[in-house]
Amino acid sequence: MTLKQYLTSKTFFKQLFFALIIVIVLIFALLQWLSIATDHGNEITVPDLRKLTEEQAAEKLDELDLEYVLLDTIDYNKDFPKYSVVKQDPLPGAKVKEGRKIYIKVNSAGFGSVTIPDLIEKTLRQAEPTLAAIGLEVGKITYKPYLGKDMVLEMYSNGKKLKPGDKVKKASVIDLVLGDGKVGFEEEVDSTKEESSTETETENAE
Repeated sequence: MTLKQYLTSKTFFKQLFFALIIVIVLIFALLQWLSIATDHGNEITVPDLRKLTEEQAAEKLDELDLEYVLLDTIDYNKDFPKYSVVKQDPLPGAKVKEGRKIYIKVNSAGFGSVTIPDLIEKTLRQAEPTLAAIGLEVGKITYKPYLGKDMVLEMYSNGKKLKPGDKVKKASVIDLVLGDGKVGFEEEVDSTKEESSTETETENAE
């Protein structure tokens, strides 16, 4: 029998059919094995641990056969209770396998301290981003006579005068006293008046 005759014979098609059946069975068996090996269909939904204490989070995860790892204590966030979970990975709602570790970060007990920078005779435009960069807020702004307009002359926190190098709690409100830029003009006017008065007195004396 020639090759052409074989490829068109019933025997060839029967063997091809049986081969396809075997391939399909093998693929199905492989998929079933993978499903069992990866525990497909038995995934656990990660709960929302945010605002729970570390102990509460541990209990909740233990009920679901999950574990946790405390990564770090982060800077105090006023929107979360002290020592509560602020961040978690994987995020709430994610699907994980039994025994998966959930990584958490908890809130610290309060704001840390920061050092007051030297802003004296710096402009308000320079002072605002400098204070914001270290977690402080600009509060009440008042003015007093000074040649440099909008230059920082004094700094206060809760009514207490601050000097560069002092420590305050992060997120504190810093009140600023700025120059109004008018003193130079007033001095010039006063000087002009004095000169005019002197000239008038001289003329009268003559």
